[in-house]
Amino acid sequence: MDILSRLVKYVTLLLWGGTVYYIIELLYRGHSHESMFILGGLCFLSIGALNNYLPWRMLMWVQMIIGGIVITVLELIAGMILNVWLGLGIWCYADTWGSAFWGQISIPFTLAWIALSLVAIVLDDFLRWKIFAQERPTYYWR
Repeated sequence: MDILSRLVKYVTLLLWGGTVYYIIELLYRGHSHESMFILGGLCFLSIGALNNYLPWRMLMWVQMIIGGIVITVLELIAGMILNVWLGLGIWCYADTWGSAFWGQISIPFTLAWIALSLVAIVLDDFLRWKIFAQERPTYYWR
């Protein structure tokens, strides 16, 4: 695949992931921040990239846990930059049980990211299959 084709693929996936996450946040919180579009897109790309490193026969729930951890790490990095360093105050989980790193991540939201990873995994696989003619996805739960 040439560089332009890869660029189109990754930009397309980033736009899908960013849009879906932005809409989810609007439905959940009633508002969002434009940086969440970028963060959502990057999380989506990262979860999709796991397909290059994880075997197809990996159990879905294991993929979801790995996806939740990836999202939590990216959220921590973004939170430290956007909320702590730049002081934008986009989110703060400080009052949430199990929060860490000045309220930038928390256990309940990590669990939510694990669940949301299912959506990301299936949507990424579907888009890669239908739009980019990649292998048809198959999932294993046990």
